[in-house]
Amino acid sequence: MEIKDRIVVVTGAASGIGRALAQRFAKDGAKRVICADLNGDGAKVVADEIGGRAFTTNVGKEDDIKTLIETVEAEEGPIDLFCSNAGIGYGGGAEVSNERWQRIWDINVMAHVWAARYLVPLMSARGGGYLLNTASAAGLLSQVGSAPYAVTKHAAVALAEWLSLTHGDDGIKVSVLCPQAVRTAMTAGNPDGVASVDGMLEPEDAAEACVRAIEAETFLVLPHPQVLDYMRRKTDNYDRWLGGMRKLNRKFSGRAL
Repeated sequence: MEIKDRIVVVTGAASGIGRALAQRFAKDGAKRVICADLNGDGAKVVADEIGGRAFTTNVGKEDDIKTLIETVEAEEGPIDLFCSNAGIGYGGGAEVSNERWQRIWDINVMAHVWAARYLVPLMSARGGGYLLNTASAAGLLSQVGSAPYAVTKHAAVALAEWLSLTHGDDGIKVSVLCPQAVRTAMTAGNPDGVASVDGMLEPEDAAEACVRAIEAETFLVLPHPQVLDYMRRKTDNYDRWLGGMRKLNRKFSGRAL
């Protein structure tokens, strides 16, 4: 799908990958770029830069996503591309509080569910549309040091797969962004973390990979191409892969190898 003359919505658009996506879509001639973020002021700064429109949106609340979609559809026109990009991360394992588990679940998973709930029927009725969901390489592999992040990003990938296989015949195209480390607020202060083993990309690099995938209608968006090799190793010999991940865990958790 070409971006030119399309109406595009980007959540998490005030910074990081979301901001880079919004800027890139505007550069590529989108008819209108809608910048949504919990940081409404930040979203407005980006929207003003690119001639878009800003919304203050908490993607962890279904009503906020419903209102965003309904307002854009009514006042701007049919949404061609919805980028469900906002996400958060917490460290820790099963001991992480129920409140944090629920919050990360709502933002990293349910936000994608709610977007699809309201958009898929609309897009299907008019012959198609495009969903770009931001997950992570952690959703294909895992995340050392963070069970909530690993689990929710796996779920985000699974949902994207399901939407594609279930609604592809309705004209719904789906891509899922699965980067390793990208220079955003989430990686700030941890430039040498486990996600950076293959280097830290700039948000613009992730946006470029997304645009290429959308144009080619490719499901997996891998700004770090090494991730595909890691996936193959994982499926080729799961036990060996787990052994390698344990070594990585020992290294980055401070335990002796």
